Amino acid sequence: MAGALIDVNPTPILKNELDIVIPTIRNLDFLEMWKPYFEPYDLIIVQDGDPSRTIKVPDGFDCELYNWNDINCILGPQASCISFKDSACRCFGYLVSKKKYIFTIGDDCFNRLNLSTPLFFNTLYDPYREGADSVHGYPLRPIGFLRGGVPTAVSHGLWLNIPDYDAPTQLANPLERNTRFVDAVLTIPKGTLFPMCDMNLAFNRELIGPPMYFGLMGDGQPIGRYGDMWAGWCMKQSQESVNLKKEYYGIFWQEELIPFFQFAVLTKECTTVQKCYVELSKQVKAKLGKIDPYFLKLADAMVTWVEAWDELNGKVYAPVK
Repeated sequence: MAGALIDVNPTPILKNELDIVIPTIRNLDFLEMWKPYFEPYDLIIVQDGDPSRTIKVPDGFDCELYNWNDINCILGPQASCISFKDSACRCFGYLVSKKKYIFTIGDDCFNRLNLSTPLFFNTLYDPYREGADSVHGYPLRPIGFLRGGVPTAVSHGLWLNIPDYDAPTQLANPLERNTRFVDAVLTIPKGTLFPMCDMNLAFNRELIGPPMYFGLMGDGQPIGRYGDMWAGWCMKQSQESVNLKKEYYGIFWQEELIPFFQFAVLTKECTTVQKCYVELSKQVKAKLGKIDPYFLKLADAMVTWVEAWDELNGKVYAPVK
């Protein structure tokens, strides 16, 4: 859990430039705790699983709720690139959004009950102090700012309570909790990979949208819960017990994936983010396809995703009524 609930109404930041994307399989009662902050924004809810189930959204939010009937209707055959029964389905929200920025959060992320100094997230106490470089941990406020003269592509937020361990570590430390807030600033250097998590994440959709594809995860796939990490690695390269079962292959495959992304080189012809991503998909097929047929399927899905991105950009969609 992250953030801080305070008794003042914060001034909306990026009000007309940001969509909040939330994947879910349950009623969204948790939104009540975020109401002072989320109410001014448009919410895109992506309902995973059975589309006949009714998902309840609290009153007072401006939102569009998409289920798998909508996904199939809007994307047609290209719906094959969207993950089923995995939070990676949130990528569909990235496709239909028309805003410059995306903030995505897990439906089990709750606001802190105790007061905190900043107006939005409990991260840096004085992000504007002399010498401060950007504001890592704030999903909304800093993303439009310049960091050393370079636009911020991704802002990776923080949270407290349950650490984001891999499944074996989590099983070995079931009672471990992160309760101490650390006042820290971290910028991911060029050429350095990092384990991105989708629980509390914001990005510039116009700048880095296409690589924020979470791959093929969940039902029908040999892997799950690795979509955010995959997207984080692709994004960095482009720009410069149930859970244990879901992560099983990923734990072993990442020993091959990390060197792959570390040493992947894109050609000079890759002049756009889309071209970078398609080139990366070719290398995934050629080099990672030898590890498991899954990567051949994933490489094709990466191309389908970019095609869907280009086709949907500039078009406006709404859920089927």
